[in-house]
Amino acid sequence: MSSPLPPDYLHKIYAGVLGKLIGVYLGRPFENWTYQDIASKLGSIKYYVHEQFNTPLVVIDDDVSGTFAFVRALHEHGANPDITSAEIGQTWLNQVIEKRTVFWWGGNGISTEHTVFNNLKHKGIVPPATGSIKTNGKTLAEQIGAQIFIDAWAMVAPGNPDLAAKLARAAAQVSHDGLAVDAAVLWAVMEAVAFTSRDVEVLLDTGLRYVPQDSELRPLVADVRAWAKEDADWKVTRQKIEDKYGYQHYGGICHMIPNHGIMILALLYGGHSFSLAMHIINTCGWDTDCNSGNVGCLVAIMHGLEAFESDGGDGERLDWRGPLADRALISAADGGYSINDAVRITYDLADLACRLVGEKPLPPPAGGAQWHFSLPGSVQGFRATQGKDLVTVRQGVAEDGESALGIHLTLLTKDNTSSSSSLPIEVLTQTFTPADALAVKRDYEMMASPLVFPSQTLEAKVSSASETFGETTVVLRLKAYDYNDKLITIDGPSVLLFPGVTKQIEWKVPINLQNQPIAFLGLAVTSPPSPSSNGSGSGSGSGTIWLHNLKISGTPSTTFVRPPHRSGPGLESIGSSMWRNSWVDSVDKVQNFGPSFHLAQDAGEGLFYTGTSVWKDYTVVAQDFMVNLGREAGHHGVAVRIQGISRFYAGVVFRGDEEGSTQGGEGEGRFGILKARDGKRSLHASVPFDWETDVRYTIAVDVQGSVIRARLGHVEITWEDDDNYPYSYQSGAAGLLLSEGSISAESLSIMTCVSSGL
Repeated sequence: MSSPLPPDYLHKIYAGVLGKLIGVYLGRPFENWTYQDIASKLGSIKYYVHEQFNTPLVVIDDDVSGTFAFVRALHEHGANPDITSAEIGQTWLNQVIEKRTVFWWGGNGISTEHTVFNNLKHKGIVPPATGSIKTNGKTLAEQIGAQIFIDAWAMVAPGNPDLAAKLARAAAQVSHDGLAVDAAVLWAVMEAVAFTSRDVEVLLDTGLRYVPQDSELRPLVADVRAWAKEDADWKVTRQKIEDKYGYQHYGGICHMIPNHGIMILALLYGGHSFSLAMHIINTCGWDTDCNSGNVGCLVAIMHGLEAFESDGGDGERLDWRGPLADRALISAADGGYSINDAVRITYDLADLACRLVGEKPLPPPAGGAQWHFSLPGSVQGFRATQGKDLVTVRQGVAEDGESALGIHLTLLTKDNTSSSSSLPIEVLTQTFTPADALAVKRDYEMMASPLVFPSQTLEAKVSSASETFGETTVVLRLKAYDYNDKLITIDGPSVLLFPGVTKQIEWKVPINLQNQPIAFLGLAVTSPPSPSSNGSGSGSGSGTIWLHNLKISGTPSTTFVRPPHRSGPGLESIGSSMWRNSWVDSVDKVQNFGPSFHLAQDAGEGLFYTGTSVWKDYTVVAQDFMVNLGREAGHHGVAVRIQGISRFYAGVVFRGDEEGSTQGGEGEGRFGILKARDGKRSLHASVPFDWETDVRYTIAVDVQGSVIRARLGHVEITWEDDDNYPYSYQSGAAGLLLSEGSISAESLSIMTCVSSGL
């Protein structure tokens, strides 16, 4: 029986993810500029321009975050082709931290997404009513947001327009209605068809079959198609779109119609060439990062990875992938998914694509290694950070036939004399928020956990190509932010590689790095001088070192405490900002003075946590845990296996009966195990415990398999979650939980599970 998936679906998903990232990061610096402003200040956009704005290429952007965060509803609720808007709305509430992550918080009634989030969280409206014209009015419901987040829903339906339309409609209706939903469905269907066709007319004709006959989207598409046939110059058609469908005809900040018009234009004039499509859509202006991301994704799917080898019509091939290096930043509530790359995202989407049609998912490459370089041209964030003029980094095939990252050494200076530098070549990938990305201010924050923590194990497979000159020393290297937010270098064990030799390197991350977020991980490579180098520190040797894969495993063993305050007078003396940035939180106030963890919540529930999906079975201990205020409100304690702000377990103190009800009174003090599943909070195995405010306790929570144990003082309770995946949690971050009031703790420790009892 043949597979319902196109044979090259994995590589085309990868191309689509790359196209989305390239398009967004290309268009972001001049977002919302007009065509006229771009022409006068930047000229024609043919390549990245971020350096003209003195900003990094890869930063947080709502178009990236929303696209790859919301499709995780298929993980959270199961890969069900009939997933509902209501279920996707629950993922919004799990992944979006109010006024802080994912999208533009431009104001209720101004930003569609902001308004819809209020509908979801504060008004209790259930999708699709949350995004309907009836609820929000026509102008707000038909802004651009539905189509900018739609690409991932198409990429999990490769070659399947029916499924793409169904998923896109369910996702779009959480936040939008009318024309905006029609446009999202049209674009998703075209992307699904692009897995099997490069014919733009076929894409448009197929997409329009899913658009209602009376939709106002149809005349727009028809006009642009007719104008494109009449006018050889896309700029003439662009002007016609502005005249008839420009912003002056529509309300709101960023209406869908004008932007969709120029997206169709870019597809018609530039669909045969990724570079040309990028030139057209970005030079057209308006919502450039959104439009460029959608067009980039579609055109890249059409042509696969060869799309990035196209020229813009002038014969010059542009290096789209090199500066990106697969990197992606996602600002959402799962901090372990924030520091990301196109390869990881691709395999996640491919896994969902398989599950949605009943296919067995692809096996994890390289035995589950996080960095495996298995897709053509993939580097997964690895770049030369030292000795850049002596090395080229690119993916290839090692001598054993495995895909690997090639570190190609050319130990010559530019004038072909031997280098006098004694520094090793350094090739690293980011594992935590880069400092330069934090300097770019948006209307949302970067939330991320480091990917690597003390006492976890790093395993790398490395080899030296047969033609490499002499022996080469290879060292595992980390860089971490110290208490002053300065990067420090820590080297692990080294191996001596002779030509043609393959070795494994294993390193347990040093415990003395606790509370110093690990920002980079990779290799340092040193080659001895060749006979012609006259004994200098680096000679004219050349060759290739292959990094086959690199894996993080195991539970951290570390104690989190706030680093010492920097020197400075009074309130200017604050804790390490990079340490603070290593915590994801939905807390109203995190105080930098007093105990290490000093948290306040004005209303509702707040979480303060760090960690990744690698964390499975572990024990967490909060020392000197104290409820400062909140005797009568909600629950307070230690949370584990956190998978967003609405999915976790916790050992908590509360007041009331076994289910937490006070029945109008304060209720007795109790200690129990809480499970958060979307909007529901259930308490289990609770026992009486007369806890008080202003009293210090030790709370410990242990998770092993489906069993959760919690201890408060000398009282221990156990509960087993008998829900099936995805409604039981197998892994996730750890931290503190509070309701209205304030809590504090002196330290929070994580360690390997205690084998029996706490």
